[in-house]
Amino acid sequence: MKHNHLFTFCTAATVAWALGTCAFVYFWPHMFYNTARRAVVQRGLGIKPGGIPVNTLYAMPALASPSLSKSVWVRTGNRDTLYTVGALDLGKGPEILHVPDMAGRYYSIEFVDPRLDIFADIGRRTTGTRAGDYLISGPYWKGVAPEGVTKIVSPSNSVLLIGRVLVEGDSDLATAYELEKQVRLTSQNN
Repeated sequence: MKHNHLFTFCTAATVAWALGTCAFVYFWPHMFYNTARRAVVQRGLGIKPGGIPVNTLYAMPALASPSLSKSVWVRTGNRDTLYTVGALDLGKGPEILHVPDMAGRYYSIEFVDPRLDIFADIGRRTTGTRAGDYLISGPYWKGVAPEGVTKIVSPSNSVLLIGRVLVEGDSDLATAYELEKQVRLTSQNN
């Protein structure tokens, strides 16, 4: 075999590529999720000093404030949406998310697990715009949701919540922000 070393090199390169690809596909979502969660909880996305406590929501007050433009996590490219963010820890029990009546306004609240899967979405397109309450539980919680409360089971006890509320123009900003602030979390002790 005149080029035996070439065969060895190609085999090693192929094995390294396959293992690297598998490791990347498995570990990258977890690394990104953990970085994003730390950005929310510890650094408040760079816009809320002191961070955003676990199991609370933060309603971002403006579309293009100077503090938002400095945050690498909030550069969205749109000027018609207010954001709400939070990190949930469901290990001690579920949380109840209250959404006010949005009166036909577009809004969306997505729930992201550590694999970066959006496992639930509440909003005009999926649940309508009427007021609603949603119990978000971890995968092992065995309780029952209170009457009139929709149960959402997370595949993990760790969840990132990302909400959006449409702003239909400068004159609508105050109204949209008031609605955004009414989206809230409360602990469910069952």
